[in-house]
Amino acid sequence: MEETWARLQADADAVLVDVRTRAEWTFVGLPDLSTLNKRVQAIEWQAFPDNRVDPDFVEKLSGLLEGAGVSKDAELFFICRSGARSRAAAAAMADAGYTRSRNVADGFEGPLDATQKRGQVAGWKAAGLPWRQG
Repeated sequence: MEETWARLQADADAVLVDVRTRAEWTFVGLPDLSTLNKRVQAIEWQAFPDNRVDPDFVEKLSGLLEGAGVSKDAELFFICRSGARSRAAAAAMADAGYTRSRNVADGFEGPLDATQKRGQVAGWKAAGLPWRQG
C-alpha cells in the first residue's frame, strides 16, 4: 500500500483509479490525493445494485484518461474494496494498451478481520493513507 502511495507521489503521471461503486465512494470514502495535487479517477467497474460489469468500462475510462492528458504509458493503479474488481479492471485496461496497469492488492478496505469488519487488517485505510468521506 505504501508502495502505491510512494509511486503516486514520485511520478507526476501516475494515476489512481477507484473502480468501486458510487455507494462505496459516498458511504465508505475515497482515497484523498490532494496533498499530491492529484485527483482520484472514480469510475464504476460494476454498477450497483445489479453488480454487472459495465461493458463500456474500457471505453469510458480511456476517454476520461485521454481527456485528462494521461498517456497509455502512464502507470495506472486500480483500487476497489479488497482487490478483486480492481484486478479485473487493471487486466482489461492492460488489454486495451495501458500496459502499466497495476492492481492495489488489498484495496481500500482490505480483508475482513476477526469480527467480520473491513478497514482494520490491511488496505488503504488500515495503512493510514489519506482518505476522505465521499
